[in-house]
Amino acid sequence: MENKTVQNVVHGFKVFRPDWTCDPTGYNPKQYTCPGKFEEEGELDVCGHGMHFCQTAADCFNYYSFNSENKVAEVIAYGDVRTDGDKSCTDKLEIVREIPWDEVLRIVNIGKNCTGRCNTGNRNTGDWNTGNRNTGDWNTGDCNTGDCNTGNRNTGDCNTGNRNTGDWNTGDCNTGNRNTGDWNKSSFNTGCFNTVEQKIMLFNKPSDMTYRDWYESDARWLLNQIPKDVVEWIYSEDMTDEEKAEHLTHETTGGYLKVLDESECGQLWWGSLSDRQKNIIKAIPNFDAEIFFQCTGIRVDE
Repeated sequence: MENKTVQNVVHGFKVFRPDWTCDPTGYNPKQYTCPGKFEEEGELDVCGHGMHFCQTAADCFNYYSFNSENKVAEVIAYGDVRTDGDKSCTDKLEIVREIPWDEVLRIVNIGKNCTGRCNTGNRNTGDWNTGNRNTGDWNTGDCNTGDCNTGNRNTGDCNTGNRNTGDWNTGDCNTGNRNTGDWNKSSFNTGCFNTVEQKIMLFNKPSDMTYRDWYESDARWLLNQIPKDVVEWIYSEDMTDEEKAEHLTHETTGGYLKVLDESECGQLWWGSLSDRQKNIIKAIPNFDAEIFFQCTGIRVDE
């Protein structure tokens, strides 16, 4: 990305080590004082040469740890300024004042009384929460100690339900993982109050497999290799009348670029499998070629 250079007074923020030195890499620390004015000679280069700062306080902590022992200052760039993404550099920098940590917390959070950063909710000690009272990160629910929860009071991760200690649950009060029901101590359940994993239906019939068996199977791994968004050049002589009417430019280009649909990608994948791999698919319990086609668009006899 090309750096953009301007000559203007730009307000921003800069993080320093506790001794007011600055260099996140630790190889060439520069000593600063607060307050103070500093100049550097030479051509500016973001992440190369110049005195770096961020125009948004929260962006500073993409480069420094979010640690109250570090110094955070309000700065003004009054020389040339070059910006690339969330980072800027200048050849003339004024350190205006140190920002107390309690003020930093207010600046980097939209929510109130947060000790983490980038929170829009309130009283979060974790980061990037839109909910409230979370000690984990990226939660939209409340009172989660885990991460990425949309429910409430989860100690596990990625739950849309509530009070789960397991992960990836859409129900409530699960200690297992990947449950869609409630109060399950085992995993991969769609019901409630289960302590053992259930057997699953395959091809509309009961099977002896649990979802965990299926989840860890070679057949599932192979099916997950079906390509997406495959494109193929279709020459004019191979185009249907309908394709020619839809792609009039084929007369000058000699064809068109076709995006294969899901079933075409699946059939392409099937044709690429070895006989051993095809037999793994056909060995899925209760395998039914017609149901397999209805679900995947893949004909196994082609």
